Amino acid sequence: MTGRSGGHDGEPPAQARVVLPGLPRPGALYRRALRDAVPGIGRSRRPDAAPPVELAVAGVTVDRAHLAEYDRVCGFRLADALPATYPHVLGFPLALRLMTLPEFPFPLAGVVHVGNRITVRRPVPADVPWDFVAHAEHLRPHARGRQIDVVLVGSVDGEEVWRGVSTYLGRERGAGVTGRDPGERPAPPAATAHWRLTPRVGTDYARVSGDHNPIHTSRLGARLFGFPRPIAHGMWSKARCLAALESRLPEAYTVEVGFKLPVPLPSTVAFSAVPGWDFALHDARTGRPHLVGTVR
Repeated sequence: MTGRSGGHDGEPPAQARVVLPGLPRPGALYRRALRDAVPGIGRSRRPDAAPPVELAVAGVTVDRAHLAEYDRVCGFRLADALPATYPHVLGFPLALRLMTLPEFPFPLAGVVHVGNRITVRRPVPADVPWDFVAHAEHLRPHARGRQIDVVLVGSVDGEEVWRGVSTYLGRERGAGVTGRDPGERPAPPAATAHWRLTPRVGTDYARVSGDHNPIHTSRLGARLFGFPRPIAHGMWSKARCLAALESRLPEAYTVEVGFKLPVPLPSTVAFSAVPGWDFALHDARTGRPHLVGTVR
C-alpha cells in the first residue's frame, strides 16, 4: 500500500492504493471466481459498497505479436498506434483482480457487461510502457439486481492518455424485473454491412483478451448461466464496430456503447453507422438490437 488517492469532483472518495509488482494471471483469477460461485463454498455475503481500494501496476508493455493477433480477431488494420479498445485488453487483468476481491459486491461468474465508455486523449504508439490504475465506483440498484462501474485508467509518462469505464450488472434474486413492450422497439437503421459470426469469435477473442468467461466459449458454460448457446464478448462487438469506422475516427474522442441483447454464436449481425458517429449492431434477421453506440 502506497497511500491514498481520489477526492476530485466526480471521483470516488479517497481509496487506498495497492501497487502490484506485475499484472495478475487471469487463469488463477477465473479459477477463484468459479470457486466463489459454488454454493456452500463461495462467499455468501455481498458488500454494500465498492471495494475501498484501487489497484495499480506500472511498466506494462505491448507484445507486438499479441497486438497483431488482436487486430486480426477484431478487424483492425495493423498500425503503430493502438486501437482504442486495446488498452482495455492490456489492463484487463488488473480490473479482473479488482472484481475478484472479497470486497467486490457480487461474484464475477455470471456478471453481465451492460455498457462501456472509452476516452482516448491522444494516439499512443505500441512501443511505450503503460501504467494502469483500476477502481470500482457508483454501486447502484438495477431492475435485475445491482450494477457498478469498474474504471481503468491508462497513463504514459505520468500523463493520462486513456480511460475506460465498464458497467457490470450483478443479477440478484428478489430484484424486480421491468420489461419493455416489444412494440416500443424502433425499426433498426439501414445496414451498411452484414457480418457472419462463427463460434470461433468467442474462442479467438477469449484467447487474445484473457476473458475466458465460459458463457463465451462453451455451450455447457453458456447454458449454466441461462444462454442456449455461447454469446460474443461485448468488447469484441465494440471493437469490431470501431474497426469498421477506423479510418474516419479523430485522434481524440469518447466512444460509448450500451450492450443490449446478447449476440449468439453462430449468427449474422447487421452493422449500421451514420456520420456523427452513431452506430449500432442488430440481428440481421429479426432486427433485435445487440449494441448501440456513439463517438463524440
